Amino acid sequence: MLRTIDLRGRALSPAELLTAVPRATAAREEALSIAARIVADVASHGETALRDQAERFDGVTGHAIRVPADHLDEALASLDPAVRVALEEAITRVREASGAQVPAPQTTELGPGARVTQRWQPVRRVGLYVPGGKAVYPSSVVMNVVPAQVAGVSEIALASPPQRDHGGRVHPVILGAAKLLGVEEVYAMGGAGAIGALAHGVNALELDPVDVVTGPGNNFVAAAKRAVTGLVGTDAEAGATEILIVADESADPRLVAVDLISQAEHDEQASAVLVTASEVLARAVAAEIGPRAEATRHAARVAAALAGPQSAIVLVDDLAAATAFSNAYAPEHLELHLADPRPEDFVHAGAVFVGPDSPVSLGDYLAGSNHVLPTGGQARYSAGLSAATFLRPQQVIEYDRAALDAVREAIVVLAEAEALPAHGEAVVARFESPVVDRA
Repeated sequence: MLRTIDLRGRALSPAELLTAVPRATAAREEALSIAARIVADVASHGETALRDQAERFDGVTGHAIRVPADHLDEALASLDPAVRVALEEAITRVREASGAQVPAPQTTELGPGARVTQRWQPVRRVGLYVPGGKAVYPSSVVMNVVPAQVAGVSEIALASPPQRDHGGRVHPVILGAAKLLGVEEVYAMGGAGAIGALAHGVNALELDPVDVVTGPGNNFVAAAKRAVTGLVGTDAEAGATEILIVADESADPRLVAVDLISQAEHDEQASAVLVTASEVLARAVAAEIGPRAEATRHAARVAAALAGPQSAIVLVDDLAAATAFSNAYAPEHLELHLADPRPEDFVHAGAVFVGPDSPVSLGDYLAGSNHVLPTGGQARYSAGLSAATFLRPQQVIEYDRAALDAVREAIVVLAEAEALPAHGEAVVARFESPVVDRA
C-alpha cells in the first residue's frame, strides 16, 4: 500500500530530498485558483454567494447562516456527558499551555529618562474556522478559541459548515463546544467561502470583518487564507495533514503503522511518511499497515492517502540522513521513534512528538499543545497556532527632554545623511526658544 523509496548510497541536497517524496502540489495549485474565485464571489455578493455555495458544496438550502442563540443552548444541553468531560479537560490543558505563550511587557532603560517598552497587544476581532466535512472537529473549537481568549481578544466569530444531516445547522457537537467556551457569534458556512466572509464581512448577516482568520481545513481553506492575506492576518496555511515518522530498529512497527494510519484517515490528500535506516523495520511496518488499513472505518480514504505520491517509506543510510530528510521536508507532525531521539536536532517541524508514548493523536486532543499547525513545508518559517497568533508586538517610546538632548546631534547627522533634514529640524525645534507673538 505504501511505496518504498530507497535513498541509500546517495548524497542528496535539501532540494533533491524534497523531490524524493513530492507533496500533493497539483491539488494545492488547483485549490488556489478555485478558492480565489469563491472568496471574490463572497466579497461581491455576500449572503447570496454563501447560500449558493452551501447548496453546491454542502447540499443545504434555506438554513440560518447566523446561528440562533437557542441552537447553541440546545447543543450544549444535549452534549454527551463523556464528550463534555473530555472537552473540559482539553480546554484546561490548552488554556494552561497557552498561558505560557503570552510574554510579559519588557522595559529597556537606555539611559536616564530614555525608555522603550515592548508590549504585546491583542487584536480586537478574530474569525475562527472549524472544519466539518469528512469529520467533525470539536477539538478544533478548543484549539482556536482558547488561545484567542488567553491572548485577550474581545470579539470572537466562529464559522463551520452547515450539515445536511442536521437540517443545515452546524454540527451540534461543534455548537456545544462553542457554547461551552462562551462563544455566541457562530455562522453556518464552510470552506473558502467562510474564510472570505470572515475577512470581508457580510452586512446582511451583521457579520463585521475580522482582523485575523485562523483554523485548519482542506487545501481550499488554506488557499482561501492566501487569497485574503493582506486584508486580514492569518495563521499558517494548515491544509491537508502530514505525519513524518523517523524511526530506528528500536521502534515498534505496530505503533509506527497505527500512527501513519491515524493521520491518513483525515483526507485522501494526507501525507504519511516513514524515514528509517532499518530495512527490517521498513518491511515490518509495511506488513502491519496492510491489514490494519483495510480494517479501519475509513479504509477507502486511508488507502487513497497511503497510495498517493505524497506518502512513502523512505530508506536512508543512517540517522544523520534521516535527520537531514526531516529538516528538508519540514513536516506538520514529526514523531521520533528512536533509541536516542535528540529532538534538538530536528529544527523544522510544526510539532515534535518524542517517544512511543507521545503519538500525534495525543497532540490532536489532550497534550495541551495546539493541533493547528503549518503544512506544506511552511514549518521552515511558520509556527503553529498559539496565543502569539493573536498578539501584536508594540513598542512604547518615552524620552524626557534631557534624554532627547543627549541624542539630538546624532539624529541631525543621520537625517542629513539621508537627505531628510526636516527630521532633524523636528528635534532641534524642541530646544529653540519659542517665538513670542507681541501683536
